[in-house]
Amino acid sequence: MELQTKLAILADAAKYDASCSSSGSAKRNAVGGGVGSTEGAGICHSYTPDGRCISLLKILLTNFCVYDCKYCINRVSSNIPRARFSVAEVVNLTLDFYRRNCIEGLFLSSGIIRSPTYTMEQLVGVARSLRLDHGFKGYIHLKTIPDADAELLAQAGLYADRLSINIELPTVQGLAQLAPEKDSATIHRAMGQLHDHIATSKAERKDAASRAIVSMPQSRRTRPTAPKAFAPGGQSTQMIVGADGADDGDIIVTSSRLYTGFGLRRVYYSAFSPIPDATADLPLIAPPLVREHRLYQADWLMRFYGFEAHEIVPPGAQGRRMLSLEHDPKLAWALAHREQFPVNLNTAPREMLLRVPGLGVASVDKLLAVRRWRQLRSADIERLRVPQSKVLPFVECQGWSPGRSLDDPQLAARLVQPMAPAPVQASLF
Repeated sequence: MELQTKLAILADAAKYDASCSSSGSAKRNAVGGGVGSTEGAGICHSYTPDGRCISLLKILLTNFCVYDCKYCINRVSSNIPRARFSVAEVVNLTLDFYRRNCIEGLFLSSGIIRSPTYTMEQLVGVARSLRLDHGFKGYIHLKTIPDADAELLAQAGLYADRLSINIELPTVQGLAQLAPEKDSATIHRAMGQLHDHIATSKAERKDAASRAIVSMPQSRRTRPTAPKAFAPGGQSTQMIVGADGADDGDIIVTSSRLYTGFGLRRVYYSAFSPIPDATADLPLIAPPLVREHRLYQADWLMRFYGFEAHEIVPPGAQGRRMLSLEHDPKLAWALAHREQFPVNLNTAPREMLLRVPGLGVASVDKLLAVRRWRQLRSADIERLRVPQSKVLPFVECQGWSPGRSLDDPQLAARLVQPMAPAPVQASLF
């Protein structure tokens, strides 16, 4: 098969992986030798078919797979064109695209061929060759395989900036139903191993830096050379939304446990896409994309706004815990807890200001900085360039009070957000 045909098949097969963010990696460049950097300067961006803007060569090593996960287009029983790259082909493609200024790194995943350990050997081989044989200093994200040999997982972190292990589905029951060949305990164990490696690496680097500084004379204290970091971009995961019966409450609670239990950098949510020749266990239509968007917003509230999982998704009809599709999660929480508003911008603590709809972390920090010197006025809200219609009903300050607007039964209807247009479809290459 020609390389261009392989690339077309395996780049398209990789579009279902959402976890391709390049955040959190250590900064590197080729000034001291080597190829590439993680700075991103001068890098052209590409667009996936669903509209995501990325600058990574995002491919599968192969779309062959020995597993028969019911939701996966690459399952062994799927009737699709198959292709497979060699290690050398992936290395050469990455270097060629980088030299053409098309990408800033590589996102590499794979179906399972022969065995999990054999497949993981191939993935690690690509990263090792790029780093050691070609001096590649760009970004590398490897999708690791949980039931591969533990030593290979340890090696992967020495060459990759970020590692990820897919949790696949939000609940153990969903995984058992749709991917019975995969095991939740094995996935969690592998996540725990990566978490331990990352924590140990950070501790060793911190300890080495401290000992080096203390041992040097004052006049010679320079930045010490620390041991190599293990996966400096941390680990992430992805779960499919809408393939099983899990509600948004199940998804958010699972994400919260992953963040606290394994120190994940990100959890990605991927709306289920109906696939050809699907079984009766799968839904016939995809969930609305706005549901995926609301889950990302809820995830943000847990990570940066101090919300607990149980606050974000309260029980609804028939006990189903679903996020509102009409309002973002913070606005929905505020409408359901109107007794806690209006918030006084001049006296409220930071934790409460972060719960005001329309105020982000940066806006809250600006307000706190200004109010150290003077009273906040309504004009200050306008200067923030925040959505006035969302903020004003929930705050009060010098020169502004919402009056009885919080008691208005039409307030929720007035704050319904129009659906954004679908992203422009474009090809990755």
